[in-house]
Amino acid sequence: MKSPIIVLTGPTASGKTSLSLDLAKEFNGEIVAADSMTVYKGMDIGTDKPQEFHGIPHHMTDILNPDEECNVTIFKDYAEKIITEIQSQKHVPFLVGGSTMYIDALIYDYTFTSAKPNLEMRKELEKKTSEELFYSLIDLDPDAEWTVDRNNKRRIIRAIEVSLQTGEPFTKQKKKKALPNNVLYLAIDRDREELYAKINMRVDEMMAEGFLEEVKNLYKKYDLNTAMQAAGYRQLIQYLKGEISLEEAIEKTKQSHRNYAKRQLTWLRRNPDVIWIEGFKEAEGKIINFLKT
Repeated sequence: MKSPIIVLTGPTASGKTSLSLDLAKEFNGEIVAADSMTVYKGMDIGTDKPQEFHGIPHHMTDILNPDEECNVTIFKDYAEKIITEIQSQKHVPFLVGGSTMYIDALIYDYTFTSAKPNLEMRKELEKKTSEELFYSLIDLDPDAEWTVDRNNKRRIIRAIEVSLQTGEPFTKQKKKKALPNNVLYLAIDRDREELYAKINMRVDEMMAEGFLEEVKNLYKKYDLNTAMQAAGYRQLIQYLKGEISLEEAIEKTKQSHRNYAKRQLTWLRRNPDVIWIEGFKEAEGKIINFLKT
């Protein structure tokens, strides 16, 4: 078997970070963050970015400014190089995060149809609300409901742009290979109600840790057509602009995270390669057996 790669994913607030640290320590691993938002500098509290790595090397965090683009192709290019470097050191790469589309693009080696930016089209699409754009996208590409955040205007516009220019649904424009035999695809399983309770609690903890102040500082430098559209950031900016109350912003943030968790679970449960685990002992056993093959 080629050098192994361990995937550890699951819905938001399922405990990926703490479990990945324990497993990486046990199996001489290094962590490659598979998260579309922790790549951004300064977006720490709202993305639940790990602050303590306990001696475990981490990669793919704090590599871009919030006004720089990160998409599947960019992530894939970065991550492939890092994983090769980790493997050259005889360490085990742990691909950890909740951006399931990014993970799959990497491990299944997606290839995408290229479509150049159409600035005139983008200018027209920008005039519409995120909700209007999302339903326009669903008309073009029904499967996008599970892969594109309905509140991320920038990504919705890009998906529409690609679909219209190529004449094919955005989510169909990838060629997917079989899961390589050196990849173990683990996902954390959690009871839905328990998960939602943890999400609500985590948002409250973020607010107590200074999330609002983080958003204030970032909003001075970046606008809403950037990574600042991420869940939580977008809602708190609405509060700062006087559009909603702070209580409404917090509740909308919780709902946004719950919706995201639902999309993550839907995506993962459609994948027969996923091996569901609940905690360290179960994951440890799966990895030991996998490394023996």
